[in-house]
Amino acid sequence: MLKQVAEGVLVHESEFLQSNAVVVQGADGVLLIDPGITENELAALAAEIRGLGRPVVAGFSTHPDWDHVLWHPDLGDAPRYGTARGASSIREALSKADWKDRIAEGLPPEHADEIPMELLGLITGLPAQAERIPWSGPSIRIIEHRAHAPGHAALLIEDRGVLVAGDMLSDILMPFLDLEAADPIEDYLDALRLFEDVANDVAVVIPGHGSVGTRDQLRTRIELDRAYTEALRDGRDPDDPRVGPSAPLYWLSDVHEWQVQRLAAKTASDKESG
Repeated sequence: MLKQVAEGVLVHESEFLQSNAVVVQGADGVLLIDPGITENELAALAAEIRGLGRPVVAGFSTHPDWDHVLWHPDLGDAPRYGTARGASSIREALSKADWKDRIAEGLPPEHADEIPMELLGLITGLPAQAERIPWSGPSIRIIEHRAHAPGHAALLIEDRGVLVAGDMLSDILMPFLDLEAADPIEDYLDALRLFEDVANDVAVVIPGHGSVGTRDQLRTRIELDRAYTEALRDGRDPDDPRVGPSAPLYWLSDVHEWQVQRLAAKTASDKESG
């Protein structure tokens, strides 16, 4: 069910990892950001949007992970945008003959048979360094960075005071770093600085997964994510409620340990090659 979180901004929360699809209303139609996740959810989302009396006139994917590049025929054939780097990344993935098998390996088993693949990843890259989404609705600033995934972008709906954060600033997931990047730690810290720069203009933050937050919660989440990332950098155990015995999801501690191991291996490799 769509819930309004700010004037003209609505959110649909999926059963899978509290995934948030965002609808932004404009005069001629709506912008749909990161729709998901299952076939039935997407069809229901399309029906709800039709109930608003406005068609989908544009889509946007914050980054190229499978759960952020989904679509459904009932949503229509509006252009679906992403950053140039993000679109290039998913295009490269789809160029592999076995792309469906590769993506299937990462799908949640409980939903694997319910996730539509036919229109997955058909993203048009905006020009490099594009600052705004080209559509007739409210001005939406693109805040591109290198944290979490190639070409990741947060969106600032300026006159609504809404920050759509993609897979960052979650209250249920700690930072997931892009461990293929040259410097995943600094990339993440740089992105948090970008969020800090716009925090005064934000009243509502919408993470890709988790609860919609207030301005105060945005600042708290920035600090929590920074503390976690710096702990990884410094080789310390993070004091983070999203990791360990109190974690909202039992498998997060395994992901944390995997990140620690990958970063250690990367550091060792960098020293050998340097």
